[in-house]
Amino acid sequence: MAEFTMELNDDQKQVRAWIHGFAADVMRPAAAEWDEREETPWPVIQEAAKVGIYSLDFYAQQFFDPTGLGIPMAMEELFWGDAGIALSIVGTGLAAIGVVANGTEEQIGTWIPQMYGTPDEVKVAAFCSSEPDAGSDVGSMRTRAVYDQAKDEWVLNGTKTWATNGGIANVHIVVAVVDPELGTKGHASFIVPPGTPGLSQGQKFKKHGIRASHTAEVVLEDVRIPGNCLLGGKEKLDERLARARERARSGGGERVKNAAMATFEASRPAVGAMAVGTARAAYEVALDYAKTRTQFGRPIIDNQGVAFQLADMRTQIDAARLLVWRASWMAVAGRPFESAEGSMSKLFASEVAKKVTAQAVQILGGNGFTREYPVERMHRDSAIYTIFEGTSEIQRLVIARTISGMPIR
Repeated sequence: MAEFTMELNDDQKQVRAWIHGFAADVMRPAAAEWDEREETPWPVIQEAAKVGIYSLDFYAQQFFDPTGLGIPMAMEELFWGDAGIALSIVGTGLAAIGVVANGTEEQIGTWIPQMYGTPDEVKVAAFCSSEPDAGSDVGSMRTRAVYDQAKDEWVLNGTKTWATNGGIANVHIVVAVVDPELGTKGHASFIVPPGTPGLSQGQKFKKHGIRASHTAEVVLEDVRIPGNCLLGGKEKLDERLARARERARSGGGERVKNAAMATFEASRPAVGAMAVGTARAAYEVALDYAKTRTQFGRPIIDNQGVAFQLADMRTQIDAARLLVWRASWMAVAGRPFESAEGSMSKLFASEVAKKVTAQAVQILGGNGFTREYPVERMHRDSAIYTIFEGTSEIQRLVIARTISGMPIR
């Protein structure tokens, strides 16, 4: 087990510099164009694949970093480059985490490579959990998966929404209800292979921010998939459902994590790192601007009103990063989140991103309100962090329940 440290080693520093260079040289020059186009930046994803950033090997190396800092370090640098393009590059990772968290070794080896494709023909994947009437309230999920024993197939019906890469993905990971009487404990995750009949893209959303990332509905109409596309396998599912039914009959209160929550718990510190990257980017623009913009014969940073804002911005960014790093280290070290440290990191970092980007716009004044400067886009992008993969309100609920041991509603 690696000791917790706030200092990156030489290898990590080299990787960080490499990612930062790609973010600065490739992503940033393309950011405004793809934000305006509101389209998936396939050429940028392909460039990322060619240099090795968009690949299974890259994410595996960062994921298995013994310090736990590989993923948050990579996320911060990519989202420093541009949040919309970065989400297009890393969006496949959520589906991959879903497979790693719930799948068998065979499923991991078979499907994750198909999520990424090759540098010459890049592919993406989608994780489909939210529904029109079931976002934070996963207990209201309606998408059903019914097992056809005669054909050893699962039949999926329902509509998913807010799916990153939904409908354009090569592989879709879909969370569905297999036993509605068990509530969230009756959920399971399924792999929908490429070209499966019955899966189609519904509405594509025109968003306030992260507009270079494709977000859409996924419609499932009598989608038939092989039995071995149930993540974890049917034997494991049957055992889990049997335990849940027994607990329900006996009134036992032991928690059983569902498929979606297992994925989100693993990804929350990474989302916090994304928010840190966007906040840092806006802060750096504001700092440079304040040092060069003159009013009344002196740089505006000479005014305490501006300088103190920048001091607070930097302090909050560093504090957010430390919470993210702590949670990431705890996860890789096998330390339980006894105080919901993963949710803490996501909550604090996402709130900091919204606040810091708003302050950056204010420091730039009228210029900050225009698309001539990137802080306007960064501010729009930052709004997503307090919403996706668990709203700030849900994070507070998770933290409050964890520290109190009470079923707070």
